[in-house]
Amino acid sequence: MRQHLMRRRTIRTTAGSGVMPAAAKTTPLAPRVMLAALLLTALAILPQGRAQTQIPLIDVEFYRIHAEIDPLGRSIEALAEVRFVPREAMNLVVFELHTSLNVNGVVTVEGDDVAVDRVREDNQVRLTFPGALVVGNPVTVTFQYEGQLTGVENSPVQGVSLASIDPDRAYLLYPGRWFPVNGYAADRFSAEMHITVPAGYQVVASGIGTSSESDDKVRYSFSFTQPSFPGSIAVVQEEPVRVDYEGINTLLYFKTVSADLAENYGAEIGRMMGFFTEKFGSPYSTTLTVIETGDYAPNAYTAPGIVFLSPFGIGEDVNRLLLGTEVAHQWWRTLISPGNRNHSWLDLGLAKYAAMLEIEENEGETEFIAFLRDTQIDALTYDEIPVLQAGRLPDFSPEIYALAGSKGAMVLNMLRFTMGDEAFFATLKQFAEKHAWSSVITEDLLETAESVSGKSLQSFFIQWTENTGTPEFSQEYTIYRLGGGKGFRVMGKISQDMDTFSMPVEVEVQTEGEPEYEMIEVRGRSSDYVIETFGKPRRVVLDPKSRILRYDESIHVKVAIRKGEQLMELGYYDEALDTYQQALDINRYSSLAHYRIGEIFFRQNNYQSAANQFREALNGNGEPEWTEVWAHISLGNIFDITDQRDRAVNEYQLALRTRDNTQGALEEAQKYLEQPYRRPRRTERVY
Repeated sequence: MRQHLMRRRTIRTTAGSGVMPAAAKTTPLAPRVMLAALLLTALAILPQGRAQTQIPLIDVEFYRIHAEIDPLGRSIEALAEVRFVPREAMNLVVFELHTSLNVNGVVTVEGDDVAVDRVREDNQVRLTFPGALVVGNPVTVTFQYEGQLTGVENSPVQGVSLASIDPDRAYLLYPGRWFPVNGYAADRFSAEMHITVPAGYQVVASGIGTSSESDDKVRYSFSFTQPSFPGSIAVVQEEPVRVDYEGINTLLYFKTVSADLAENYGAEIGRMMGFFTEKFGSPYSTTLTVIETGDYAPNAYTAPGIVFLSPFGIGEDVNRLLLGTEVAHQWWRTLISPGNRNHSWLDLGLAKYAAMLEIEENEGETEFIAFLRDTQIDALTYDEIPVLQAGRLPDFSPEIYALAGSKGAMVLNMLRFTMGDEAFFATLKQFAEKHAWSSVITEDLLETAESVSGKSLQSFFIQWTENTGTPEFSQEYTIYRLGGGKGFRVMGKISQDMDTFSMPVEVEVQTEGEPEYEMIEVRGRSSDYVIETFGKPRRVVLDPKSRILRYDESIHVKVAIRKGEQLMELGYYDEALDTYQQALDINRYSSLAHYRIGEIFFRQNNYQSAANQFREALNGNGEPEWTEVWAHISLGNIFDITDQRDRAVNEYQLALRTRDNTQGALEEAQKYLEQPYRRPRRTERVY
């Protein structure tokens, strides 16, 4: 560890010891609940998000890290040499470092000590230099630090494991601040890392790697010369599953996954990499490594050449949207990244929409539209601030995924619709090539899109990235029969509630024959249209392919239900019931709202009320279709609990007749036909 390079010193701690008080030591939440819990903690840490939207006062250029990891002791000892360039004349420089890590000293390249204040509540290390640093002159300092990293304890993001060392595996992600970080997610850097582990372990990191053995230890060295975010590593024991798919090499370090599923992941990654290369240009590398993390890690995180997936993110089948999003981060994060967190949609939104494009390519338009509609609902669950204020939201929170991820993806889909496919895809490819290995802001994408299309797109970007308004659509129309057997004429008016709205809107006229489509330019609060058809019109549908982020009655219901689901995962049943009731106030026949209310009553052992709601779900609008099969199964469970086996059997048989196997429903119904449902045993200890 070359500890002779630095002398141990006592570091003054300004805020707390970093040890959690006994009352704060709680059992970590389950992954679903953990993520939902962030919904309520987001606003509590807004100041941290705001700080990360400013231009960093220094530009970190390079790291040289020497670290020794002890999996059995769950500890790390490290030296981190950091070269940075001051942007302002100052003598105070602030870095972020995981609270569980103790700083033993910081010295300059000349060997002089730097005064250090450790502010643990903000994960900060504050360096005070004797005099003002010179603007533009590179400065190099070396941190000596050590500590234990046990997962969620003291994590920079509450409840999320971003840096964990265990006897069988370790993952240290860049967001975990396991080395001193400045300008998080904005300040790109190159790195050289030397990681020592006991014999029998392997290290995975970004860049070109070598290894050497000494006694009972192995030292792995990695060099990443381009400015990006190469600061994530993993320590593993098993050999990887290797998959070669059309020139794309994937190494998968899965510890709880079958070899067959790993093979499927490798093949899908190869297919995705090929598609993204065609659309966006060449990636950093044609080799991608996939690491399984832990239960409380984020569902997924991506570093250059590496995808980290939690067991929950991996699941039992390939999650194409999640996996595609992470693979796309090899372009929309590794290759180019937001200049600050306010422009996070150029990371989260671009990657998510890229994954949806890959689904459209390989699974067809119907699947793409289904994902688009789900993304639309998710985007509308959080609309309190504009896309370009995403820096106010914490990482890995439902809010930032809704705003920067889902709304960002919807903005891109609307941009594609406005520009046309040829210009849109040319824009993305040119954008990636022009700004490779650099940071970007929204204006850079605007300039590229205008240059490629030859159109002014300023009002579009202002409307969808700088404002919070979402139009609410309605329409009225009249159908006339034309004389002489010439068909029919539809005369209608599209209304919406935003004076500044201006976009083409597709209208589908469903007829007795093939549907007719027409593009209507909607400007201001109302726009008239006239459409002539040969077949007799039966119905006129606005925006049939969900291209536009908007509200109508149906969408209001779905958004309210989605919010209720988030509250239900938290265990806030009363609040969830209120939200579901809002959905029923809009549409009393919503099968999904009734079904969700039935779930809450079932969990509260209020079986009569639950049965009433499941019946209402069966008598409702039948949307989505799976509510039918699962309402029958749930009723069967209730009748089994209340010792009415004949009625339970009838419900399970009705479930089987639907032939709907959503989430394994038919297997579930068959299981309870053979053996009655029993309530799970209560686990509380009785004293």
